[in-house]
Amino acid sequence: MLAPAVALDRRLLVLARTRGHADPRLVTGARTFSRAGEHAACWFALGGAGLLLSPRGSERRRAFRRGLAVTGAAYGLNYAVKLTARRPRPVLEGLPALSPVVSDMSFPSAHATTSFAAAAAYSRALPLATPLLYATATLMAASRPYLGVHYPSDVAAGALLGTVTGRLLRCQ
Repeated sequence: MLAPAVALDRRLLVLARTRGHADPRLVTGARTFSRAGEHAACWFALGGAGLLLSPRGSERRRAFRRGLAVTGAAYGLNYAVKLTARRPRPVLEGLPALSPVVSDMSFPSAHATTSFAAAAAYSRALPLATPLLYATATLMAASRPYLGVHYPSDVAAGALLGTVTGRLLRCQ
């Protein structure tokens, strides 16, 4: 018998993977959105655009530069934890994953880690957009169990790791 927490994690994954999939456009949208978060690409693009559009020497430009560094650090930290944990990706009989993945390691979710780190860091550069940044991070993280490539606990751990990393490093 599975430990209660593991069993709950699996039940929540099945729920995420089986609800809201009737419209193929929603699945395609989630897959496309999630791909934008691969290797934190959308967050690096935001930081790069912020650097290009911010005046030289401005506080906003420094905040975008810092956000890029924080996102990169979170990505590296996530990978180190993945190598230590070595948790395999979920496999649900009859419910294949709906998106390709770059590795077989699942814990923690790099999408969640980098998204929450970026939201914390870029909120310094874009304070009025803070709710939008965190909403985007939440949707990015939620897309992973929805697509069947992460357990909910992978996403929760990634969100926590990213938030802590982002908040600790954004002011350094």
